[in-house]
Amino acid sequence: MSPGQVLVLTAFGHGHLFPSMELCKHIASRNYKATLVIFSHLSSSIHSSFHENPLIEVVEVPSASPRPGLPVHKQAETYNELARVLEAILSRPHLQMPTCAVVNVFMLLGWTKNIFQKHGIPTVALFTSGACSPSMEYASWNARPEDLGPGEVRLLPGLPDEMGLTQLNVKRRPFGPLLAKGAATAPEPSKAGGPSPRKMGPPGPGEKPDWLDDVDRAIGLVFNTFDNLERPFLNYLANQFKKPAWGVGPLSPEMYWKSDNGAVVADGEVRRSGQSSITEDDVTRWLDSKPPGSVLFISFGSTLSLTPEESRGLGGALAESARPFIWVVQPNSGGPAPGHFPDGMDDEVGDRGLIITGWAPQLLILSHPSTGGFLSHCGWNSTIEAILKGVPFLTCPIRGDQYDNARWVTEHLKIGHKVCEDPSQFVTNSDFVKGIERLMADKDVKIRAMELRSRFGHSFPVSSGAALDALLKETSNH
Repeated sequence: MSPGQVLVLTAFGHGHLFPSMELCKHIASRNYKATLVIFSHLSSSIHSSFHENPLIEVVEVPSASPRPGLPVHKQAETYNELARVLEAILSRPHLQMPTCAVVNVFMLLGWTKNIFQKHGIPTVALFTSGACSPSMEYASWNARPEDLGPGEVRLLPGLPDEMGLTQLNVKRRPFGPLLAKGAATAPEPSKAGGPSPRKMGPPGPGEKPDWLDDVDRAIGLVFNTFDNLERPFLNYLANQFKKPAWGVGPLSPEMYWKSDNGAVVADGEVRRSGQSSITEDDVTRWLDSKPPGSVLFISFGSTLSLTPEESRGLGGALAESARPFIWVVQPNSGGPAPGHFPDGMDDEVGDRGLIITGWAPQLLILSHPSTGGFLSHCGWNSTIEAILKGVPFLTCPIRGDQYDNARWVTEHLKIGHKVCEDPSQFVTNSDFVKGIERLMADKDVKIRAMELRSRFGHSFPVSSGAALDALLKETSNH
């Protein structure tokens, strides 16, 4: 008989879904049943092998894919469906009730917590990010960065000195509808007790984190990271909130972090692919034709993009460079039109460049020996996947926690460079030209990235296994 059941509630995007799936696999490996609650628009992204595990159950909440301008009544319908599904799960006959609910912080709101509390189920707050960005959000809120003077460095007690605040590093670029395809809202309790919409997303510097009030009744915090990578930040959060901060990552596919250097991981074996302009085999053949460490990989995630002007500047920089590159472009995201380079540069670039429109096999690209650099927005999943393969960064954050992740990569870990120093400025052609050459020519940063990668070995971190065991023990005691 299973020692217990853990309910895992994810949020809307693929960046939340994939780590939640990996967490369920680790829970099931300890003979616990894992019930993953997802929104139905994500169901097509779950690989068939995930459903084959007898200790994992997937429960779907009927939903439309979140998008800008989704009517409020449609949002409310989705959250009412979530409440109905949760009540159905918790009210059906069980040999055992769930020992806990591990709930994404975007969904750990008053009304969902009330449902779990009514059934006597403790909640754990799930951050599919690492521990750096929540630490910085909380510390910056307390540090009043709006009072920073010119040239001042405001250290954050309990955090590394290099993560101190200056006027420059609390700046942010304007963020609008051109830069986001998947903006969504989440419910918050109304006076009547039901959900009403609120904006989701990270706070700006000095703003109170939205998740702060949502974790008050959680018995612990869980992160997609591990002790040897983010110990100062895990310790900081545990000390600030007086509750465990468990690093149970990396929540990436097992075959990815277990594979040796040079072993290429095919995404299709672990993830369902979306629409793409190219096959994995074609990407592999293209990469096989390039020298080791020579390719610059460029991707800004599935929901964000550069502005059209920045895309043209990047396209010009790539045409000017002699470096081979892969550029992933999301349809209707403001980048180059499908099938050709900006300004018709196909003939000029030739086989030196590969543009992928839509879904790209990121695990395959990052694990291939030809990949030598990553121009990235520094979303957490992309960041951790590159670190695990020793790929250095050219950072170009666009929104929210990406700014803290980019600083962590460049200033704390020192395994990358910034595409420009002022994060509030849109990136110019000159910035891209200089940044690409600086990264790809820097042998020292590549050595540091590979040294960091070598510290992790080819097995799940012992500290993460111990943290997951502690989580299960702590929740069982409740």
